[in-house]
Amino acid sequence: MGVWLLSPLALALAAVVPARAADLRVIAGGGIAVPLDEIAAQFEQTTGHKVVIRYGTAPELIEIATTTPFDLAVTPSEVFKNEGVAAHLAPGPTTEIAHVGLGVAVHAGAPRPDIGTPEALKRALLHARTVATIPASAAGARVMKLFERLGIANDVRAKLQAAANPAKLVEIMAGRQAEIGIFTTNVLTANGLDVVGPVPAELDYVLSYTGGIARDAAQAESAREFLDYLKSPQAKAVLKARALIPG
Repeated sequence: MGVWLLSPLALALAAVVPARAADLRVIAGGGIAVPLDEIAAQFEQTTGHKVVIRYGTAPELIEIATTTPFDLAVTPSEVFKNEGVAAHLAPGPTTEIAHVGLGVAVHAGAPRPDIGTPEALKRALLHARTVATIPASAAGARVMKLFERLGIANDVRAKLQAAANPAKLVEIMAGRQAEIGIFTTNVLTANGLDVVGPVPAELDYVLSYTGGIARDAAQAESAREFLDYLKSPQAKAVLKARALIPG
């Protein structure tokens, strides 16, 4: 049986790579889960690091960031505005990873209502028997304000299907438990749903996903590597493919 022999350089590399591999703890917004998982897998394959991501809504992320050790946060920018969270981030500027606006979707194959103007969107929401969003999230809070601006908050609240997270929202919509879903366009771009389009510009809200390294990060160097990778052409291609606009 033949024996494979490694060169001194190969042996040296084999010794170095495992030594610098790290378990990187990331907290992130649930709305970016699909592309972030894909990007993390690429990063792991490239660097040998392991990326462990804990997802949540904005209120959940604030709780996690202020009570649980982490290395990197990739969250809606509103999370970083919380004083408790800001105190747990390293000094210096944060990094915008991607942004996305609000959209409207129906379950696949359903008629697509006119949402081209605020008045048309208002009619569509009033006509729908059920409406779904994620109220306990940064984007969902803006959706609820949108209902208020249209003067239909009470009407929609009576028929609202409140999803706990993006995966549940897609499940509700694809399962025809709600006629209309309104949330960030990237979340609504999913199997079982048809995106009708963006909300009218005067009602839109742009959600920014921002990256920041923890003040007490155990893997600060690896966190910086991943943050840089999130701005790479490979990562940007994934974000674009998932209906997000790279920062």
